[in-house]
Amino acid sequence: MVRRTLLILIFALISACGGPGESADVPEAQPAGATSADIGNHVVHFSAQSTDQLPPAIAREYNIVRSKNRAMLNVSVIRKSDSKPVNAEVTVNTVNLTGQLKNITMREIKEGREDQDEIVAIYYIGDTTVANREVLVFDISVKPDGEETVSEVRFKRQFYSD
Repeated sequence: MVRRTLLILIFALISACGGPGESADVPEAQPAGATSADIGNHVVHFSAQSTDQLPPAIAREYNIVRSKNRAMLNVSVIRKSDSKPVNAEVTVNTVNLTGQLKNITMREIKEGREDQDEIVAIYYIGDTTVANREVLVFDISVKPDGEETVSEVRFKRQFYSD
């Protein structure tokens, strides 16, 4: 009898610890940020990720160090009229939330056969070091070929290395 009472008491205590009740504050998931920006005749696509997420073969091919402590920015510019990639002048200023400047030098990568005027994709990539939970603010300046004005795109991304 004592054993049965003890089991019921333990079961009641465990049930009472079941999780947040109806009145508990449960944080809402934040929507993902934008990954593209309309700049008139073009759309700028951008992303940032830690380089350890890249497949090893891709990292080797493009000479990118795979690491949880390195972030890579990828930018591409697409002409809206025909959805074709275009060359652009792409520069980036990056800071963390404490204002520390993070140097990122962008380099152009073309996929396809230039000799046959068959470019499938044009990317601009660059990388920098990051600390665990560091938030980077990317200010991207883009001037597509044939355009007179420079367009500005800004986005933030937090990185986790642990």
